[in-house]
Amino acid sequence: SPNDYEATVSVSGEGEVLAVPDIGKFSFSVNAEGKTAIEAQEASGTAINDIMAFLREQGIEENDIKTQSYNQYPKYRWEERICPFGSYCPPGERIQDGFEVTQTVSVKVRDTDEAGAVIAGVGERGATNISGLNFTIDDMEALRSEARELAIEDAKAKAELLANQLGVDLVRIVSFNENGGYPPYFEERAFMAMDSAESGFGGAELPVGEESTKVSVNITYEIE
Repeated sequence: SPNDYEATVSVSGEGEVLAVPDIGKFSFSVNAEGKTAIEAQEASGTAINDIMAFLREQGIEENDIKTQSYNQYPKYRWEERICPFGSYCPPGERIQDGFEVTQTVSVKVRDTDEAGAVIAGVGERGATNISGLNFTIDDMEALRSEARELAIEDAKAKAELLANQLGVDLVRIVSFNENGGYPPYFEERAFMAMDSAESGFGGAELPVGEESTKVSVNITYEIE
């Protein structure tokens, strides 16, 4: 019935938090070959262990070093057949020629001032496919929570102002929606990692920029 109808007002609010990134992230690969699978594994392990020891020396914690992938596969070479001129020559043959192991590792650097030197040192120790260095916030959820709180405060202030202008009272919240989950907006400068310190990258000061995280909410109030 009409008497059961609840009068409501809806308001939206937005919160934005700016923060300086506190960690740097990059990844690298190590490739190793051997005549047998065991030889390839041992060569890979030796190279990885050398890099891991270096990372620990730089103060990188174990839980900030993660293996993303580990692949082992046979290598092949194509052997052409030598045939007399003018005679039928069958196609060449693919022959297995040892094994290759590729391991990809991601690293989180908490001392952003040392990120360039860490990447350079990894490259000097045989790492390949070193990714670009990305600066980001380690605890993004805390940043979103802070932005959400600001958005709710913004919406409440708008609701109170609107109720005053309409001459009504806010009774209770009947619905709440968060248009969150936005990926953070990055205002940062990207730097490609170099394979060695000879490039000068290792001693460079890397500006980390700033990140902006936004959350918007919509709150519906019952009024009377």
